[in-house]
Amino acid sequence: MKIKKITCIGAGYVGGPTMSVIAQKNPNVEVTVVDLNEARIAAWNDDDLSLLPVYEPGLDAVVGEARGRNLFFSTDVDKAIDEADMIFISVNTPTKTYGKGKGQAADLKYIELCARQIAAVAKSDKIVVEKSTLPVRTAEALKSILDNTGNGVNFHILSNPEFLAEGTAVTDLHNPDRVLIGGEDAEAIEALVQVYEAWVPRERILTTNLWSSELSKLVANAFLAQRVSSINAISELCEVTGANVDEVSRAIGQDSRIGAKFLKASVGFGGSCFQKDILNLVYIARTYNLHAVADYWEQVILLNDHQKSRFAEKIIKTMYNTVNGKQIAFLGWAFKKDTNDTRESAAIYVADHLLEEEANIIVYDPKVSAEQIYKDLDYLGTRSPEENRRLVKVVTDPYEALDGAHAIAVLTEWDEFKGYDWETIKEGMKRPSFVFDGRKLLDRKQLEELGFSYYAIGE
Repeated sequence: MKIKKITCIGAGYVGGPTMSVIAQKNPNVEVTVVDLNEARIAAWNDDDLSLLPVYEPGLDAVVGEARGRNLFFSTDVDKAIDEADMIFISVNTPTKTYGKGKGQAADLKYIELCARQIAAVAKSDKIVVEKSTLPVRTAEALKSILDNTGNGVNFHILSNPEFLAEGTAVTDLHNPDRVLIGGEDAEAIEALVQVYEAWVPRERILTTNLWSSELSKLVANAFLAQRVSSINAISELCEVTGANVDEVSRAIGQDSRIGAKFLKASVGFGGSCFQKDILNLVYIARTYNLHAVADYWEQVILLNDHQKSRFAEKIIKTMYNTVNGKQIAFLGWAFKKDTNDTRESAAIYVADHLLEEEANIIVYDPKVSAEQIYKDLDYLGTRSPEENRRLVKVVTDPYEALDGAHAIAVLTEWDEFKGYDWETIKEGMKRPSFVFDGRKLLDRKQLEELGFSYYAIGE
C-alpha cells in the first residue's frame, strides 16, 4: 500500500507544521491541508512567510521549500478527502463546556463531524489517522461512524499522536524521540511507517495496538505536567524555609533516575495539551470508577492553579495589599517563549486575578496580538469586554509598557527580556520598583544592584 496523496483536516498548531515537514521529507507525496477557516488558509498561502498563522522557529523555511511543490493549503475539504489515500484528522478537541463531563471530558464533536464528512465523500478505500489528542477508544467510535454511514468503502483507523513541544516543533518533527503508530491492520500501519521512514530511523518508529497509542499521548503529557507541579510545590516550600528551588532542582536532576528536564519552577504550565489531557485522563478514570487514580492526577491541575493564584497574591501582598489603580507591566502573554500560542497561559489567570483588584495592566509580548489578548480575557467571562479594555492596554514597544509602571511581572521566558536596558527602565518606574519574575529569567544580582525590589519563585 503506497501512499501518494495525503490530506490533513485541520490547519492549526499540529496539522500545519506536521504536514509541512511530511511534505518536505516526502517530495513524491502530495500533501493537502484543509480547513474551513478561510482566513487561516489564506495566511498559510501568503507570499510573506512571516505571516504564517502558526509561529514556530524554522517553520517558514519548511513551508517555503514545500509549498506549491507538493504542499497545498485549501478550503475545499470534499475534494481533498475524495482524492486522498490517507487522511489525518487534526481538529480541535477542547475540554467540554457543557453537559456530561463538563470541565473535564474532551469534546469530540469536531472529530465526529470529520468522520461523517469523510464517510459521505469517500468513494475509495482510505486510511484514517487520528492526529488530534483523543480519549482512549475514540477509534472505536470513528470506525462505527465510517462503517455505518459510508459508501461501502473500507476504512482503516490508525492512531498517530503528536509529541511536539511548541517553540521547538520543527526540531521535534525533524528529529523525534519516537513516532508512535497504533492500529489493527498491519498493511495500513506499514503504509504510515513508510511515510515517516523517509527521515526517521526505523527503530524510533514504535507500533502498538490502537488503545495503547491513544492512551500513551495522555499519559506522556500527564507525566510531564506532574513533574512541573512537583517542582512548583517544592518552590513554595523553598520560599518559607530559605532553600533555593534552582539548587534543589540541580541536586535532584543529577540523579540519573530522575533527570534534569521539566524541573524548572515557574508561575505554572499552560498550553493546549497539559491541562486538557490530564482532565481527560481524570474523566476517563472516573467513568471506570477508578476514583483514587482520578484524584491523584487531578491534584496536578489543582497545584498548577494554586501556583498561578499564589503568584498573583504575592504581587498584591508585596505592593502593600492593594494594586487598585496601580500600573503593572506584563512581560509576555504566550504560554512559553518562541510561540504565539496563548491557550491556558498563566498570564491570563494572573491578569484576571489582578484585574479583580482593579489593577491597570499593560501587556507586551513580541508575538501575541492585542486582539488575541483581549479575546483570552473576554473568554473567561469574568468582566465585560468594555471593562477589560478599560483596565488592560496592549503595546508593541516594551519600554512603553514599563515606563511609569509600579511593578513588572515576567510571565513568559522570552530571551529578549534579559537584554533590556534595565538601568533606563528603573529610572522611568515608580518607586519602590518591583519585579516579580514568574519564569526565573532575570539576573537577581543585577536588578537588586540597580535598586529593584526583586521576587522570583522558589527563592
